[in-house]
Amino acid sequence: MTLSLFSATVPSFQQTLTALRGVIDKGEAFASEAALSDDQLIEARLIEDMLPFAYQVKSTAVHSLGAIEGVRRGTFSPDRTTPPDSFAGLRQRLDETLAGLAAIDPDGIDALVGRPMRFEIGDYRVDYTAEDFLLSFSLPNFYFHATTAYDILRSKGVSIGKMDYLGRTRGKRAEVA
Repeated sequence: MTLSLFSATVPSFQQTLTALRGVIDKGEAFASEAALSDDQLIEARLIEDMLPFAYQVKSTAVHSLGAIEGVRRGTFSPDRTTPPDSFAGLRQRLDETLAGLAAIDPDGIDALVGRPMRFEIGDYRVDYTAEDFLLSFSLPNFYFHATTAYDILRSKGVSIGKMDYLGRTRGKRAEVA
C-alpha cells in the first residue's frame, strides 16, 4: 500500500484538532470549577518567554489547514493575527479548521506532490516541495503547538491525560457481540 500525502497529513490533523477541542472544553470547565478567570488559562504559558495557550491553539490551525492553503498558494508565512481571546473563540477557530479540512479533496492534496513552495518570514526564505514542507516543517510544528497547548493546561491543574491528547485513533474497531 502506498501512503499518500493526504493520508499522511489530513486525518492526523483532524484527529489531533478534535482531541484539542475536547481539551479546551475540559480547560473551560476547570476554570469555572476552580473560580479562575478564563484569561488565567487562555493567557497561561509554560514559561515566561513562551507564547500563551491561545497562541498554541491558533498555531495548530495555522500548521494544518493554513499550511495546506500555503502549499496551494506556493508560499507560507507565519500567521501574525491575534489569537482568539475566549474558549468559545478557540473552539470556533478549531471548528472552522476542521470544516476546512473535511472539505479537502484527497486527490487535490496528492496532486500537490512535487510542487515547489516557499516559506517566508521577513527576509528569510526556504524553498521546499509541497510534501517536504508539510511533512518536515508544518507537521512537526503542528504537533509542537498541540503538545504545548496540552502541557499548559496540564501544568495549571486541568485533569487531562494521554487519551485526551490522542483523541480517537484510527485503528480498526472490534465488533461487540
